[in-house]
Amino acid sequence: MTDHEKDAEILAHRHQLGLLQRQLDGKRLRLHHTDRAFLAALLTPLPRATLRRLRLLISPDTVLPWHRDLLKHRHARASTRRRPGRPRTHHSIRRLVLRLAAENPVWGYRRIHGELALLGIPVAPSTVWEILKTEGIDPAPQRTTVTWASFLRTQAEAILAMDFIETATLTGYRQHILVAIHHAGRRVRVLGNTAHPTHAWVTQAIRNLVMDLEDVGQLPAIKYLIRDRDAKYPQVIDDILDQAGITTTLTGIRIPRMNSIMERWVRTLRRELLDRTLIWNERHLRHALNEYEEHAPPEPLDPEQIDRLSIRRHDRLSGVIHEYRHAC
Repeated sequence: MTDHEKDAEILAHRHQLGLLQRQLDGKRLRLHHTDRAFLAALLTPLPRATLRRLRLLISPDTVLPWHRDLLKHRHARASTRRRPGRPRTHHSIRRLVLRLAAENPVWGYRRIHGELALLGIPVAPSTVWEILKTEGIDPAPQRTTVTWASFLRTQAEAILAMDFIETATLTGYRQHILVAIHHAGRRVRVLGNTAHPTHAWVTQAIRNLVMDLEDVGQLPAIKYLIRDRDAKYPQVIDDILDQAGITTTLTGIRIPRMNSIMERWVRTLRRELLDRTLIWNERHLRHALNEYEEHAPPEPLDPEQIDRLSIRRHDRLSGVIHEYRHAC
């Protein structure tokens, strides 16, 4: 026997010992696909006379059909491989196409293709159409409808929103909170709270708001005020706002999404403060609202501080609200 035949015999016997060990472990002796492939590749090159001399669990007439099946499956997989064609679109181009479609709702796939051509990006119009269609975006320029949320984002600098919030003290007295928020910077102003929101009280709160906006220099930029149709708002406040150059816009009936930013902040106020604090009286509520109003997000991180982070916590309202700041 040649050295190659001896090595093949040793490897075959070792593999048989592994199969027998598998049977001793309580498992039924069964040749897996990997066992058949290994033995077929190992024993097929040997002459038939050599195979008959080897004391194996399987006969040569069994090994040869295994080898034929192995080659047949190999050729079948090779024939089903995808043939070369047009290369796949790069992920960065796909992301750019989706970004252009999201930032420009009135652009169709032809307009997006033209913008990509100006940027020097070689891509076919059909490729742009396929990318948009795959992501569930209409490739034709029928995406001209501007949603209320997108309109509010584009006009955020000129929009102020207002709403009344109701809560109750431990003694059962109802409290009404008047809040305004600027869409651009999400700056919240708690205009006051009272158990009896009379027209005179609301009018004075609106006058104080106008003077506050004028003091900080934001009054010239604000052009619209969004509020609901609550009867607690007197007609005179629209005249006061109109003299300040602010037009009042009423939300539709049972359409809270028209004032979505205000509604979201109200939900946050209830979850983080009102639902976690026992309000004793009107004075206690005013103190809690002032603390929550002064609660602000942390300052942005300097990239040079990332290796030496030192964060400190500051508690408000006896730990109901946590503020985190970078230590100086």
